[in-house]
Amino acid sequence: MDGTLSGEECDNFDWDTEDELEIQNLPLSPRSSLTLPSGEAIACATEASSSVGPSNSKLIHHFVGMGFSEKKVAKAIEENGEGNTESILETLLTYSALENSPQQQQHVDSDHCSSEYDESFLEDLSDMDTWSDNEENMNAFSNMDKTLLSLANMGYTGEEASIAMDRCGPEASIVELTDFICAAQMAKASDACLQELPEEKPKPKHMFNDSGRHKRRTLYEYEVLKRKKQRGYKKILDDDDETIRLPNPMIGFGVPTEPCQVYHRTLPEAAIGPPYFYFENVALAPKGVWSTISRFLYDVEPEFVDSKYFCAAARKRGYIHNLPIQSRFPLVPLPPYTIDEALPLTRKWWPSWDTRTKLNCLQTCIGSAKLTERIRKAIEDWDGEPPLQVQKYVLEECRKWNLVWVGRNKLAPLEPDEVEMLLGFPKNHTRGGGISRTDRYKSLGNSFQVDTVAYHLSVLKGLFPGGINLLSLFSGIGGAEVALHRLGVPLKNVVSVEKSEVNRNVVRSWWEQTNQQGNLIDIADVQQLNGDRLEQLINSFGGFDLVIGGSPCNNLTGSNRVSRDGLEGKESALFYDYFRILDLVKCIMGNNNKFFGEANFPDS
Repeated sequence: MDGTLSGEECDNFDWDTEDELEIQNLPLSPRSSLTLPSGEAIACATEASSSVGPSNSKLIHHFVGMGFSEKKVAKAIEENGEGNTESILETLLTYSALENSPQQQQHVDSDHCSSEYDESFLEDLSDMDTWSDNEENMNAFSNMDKTLLSLANMGYTGEEASIAMDRCGPEASIVELTDFICAAQMAKASDACLQELPEEKPKPKHMFNDSGRHKRRTLYEYEVLKRKKQRGYKKILDDDDETIRLPNPMIGFGVPTEPCQVYHRTLPEAAIGPPYFYFENVALAPKGVWSTISRFLYDVEPEFVDSKYFCAAARKRGYIHNLPIQSRFPLVPLPPYTIDEALPLTRKWWPSWDTRTKLNCLQTCIGSAKLTERIRKAIEDWDGEPPLQVQKYVLEECRKWNLVWVGRNKLAPLEPDEVEMLLGFPKNHTRGGGISRTDRYKSLGNSFQVDTVAYHLSVLKGLFPGGINLLSLFSGIGGAEVALHRLGVPLKNVVSVEKSEVNRNVVRSWWEQTNQQGNLIDIADVQQLNGDRLEQLINSFGGFDLVIGGSPCNNLTGSNRVSRDGLEGKESALFYDYFRILDLVKCIMGNNNKFFGEANFPDS
């Protein structure tokens, strides 16, 4: 399958990434069903494959019985081998789709496009790449009209398309617009299922009562919260509540590359006081997710930022924090802001018709060698500059997989060290120590963009000149630790909570390589951080100055079309553990106010 890692590592491939782009051509799930051209429904998985013997003739008979011609079955087996019935079935269905396609029935000049090229070329085209019958007429429309027409041709209503363009902005891509519409449809369906429930607006019970005094949350309250989460408890918004809208441009409370703007905010009372906290996740989450996160995190307004204002790659993220927003400063030296600056060796081979200056969100996966070979053949079939439809196909694949030009007509995915550089990590941060290339891409794709986070954390340098005590939840490969270190903030005590042993080893190796003088405490599971353990840690070194983290985004990201369940999903529900731990820390530190003060909490 195009877009997957080939070889022995492909079995460990993880499609639940934090990417905002919709990944096309996903493999069929073991329980999915398909309808053949004849109308017969079949199961495309273990049931079919288990009944097929090793004999070639028996395998051919199996698929012929499904309605496919013997010639096509033999060709599909030759391409995929006898052992992979799922790939054979996908190939046969592709043949059937191509036969029924109007474009496939049109005459093609054999001098420019062979039949082999035609099949492989169309196989990788997404819905947005198909050649529309209205292509000539679309030239007379404005860009907005073209976008509306494209969405209409994809089956969306005019109202859905207009709302999506209004919310996402006129420069939003088709992928972002369809992602928004899909999320809205899911939310609407969810609301319909919940309309019988009594209207209520559950609010998190923070550690502050009406008189402002601190009190410890009881174990019973946490148990209730846990049960609600496990049951898929959903919060119903009142009619007068508004969904948090994403800004355009996505520059939060200011970025160093944009004209200076003065921002001021007043934090809710519950958010003031030690410790500082900082939470991150994908910006393009399903409807209501950021409203819920904001309500739990003391009603603090989210700050949405696209990392394309800090580096050469986009990364749309939301941040909720109680940090000051004045007197921020960027890391130096400043990172490269364009592809040309970041990857100067590609300049020689970059064609004029590829107008990209920024890469898309860096993913946990890369394009396959098969895909890049197919693109090379598609371009080389033409003398000189390829036609517009070929350019469009190539550019869509380049944007989807962040492919870069490394030779004449040669594209390649980014190398791990290039991804490290774009995300602001030191060279070889994830290299060696037994970590595979697959794990490197996965760990990097799920990490912070260091320059962006460091800009927000830069205000801490003046507040903690003697060093900082850090509680890092869902640490990953240590993006927060690297950001603070590069800012020159000494790390006195760091409690790093991370499930992945690979990531824990990366952080430990970085800690030793940079000769950190503080203490690093590894914890493998957030569930191990209960009230007693937190109180022990707080009393041992005087409390936490910053609680930072970004819970898994698997059930929030737009690329997950299987289990995009929002905060009720198995992985993304871990956000509630971030809130639980933060609330406990605030409670314990508030009760121990003889040790802690609020002198380091200026008005934001």
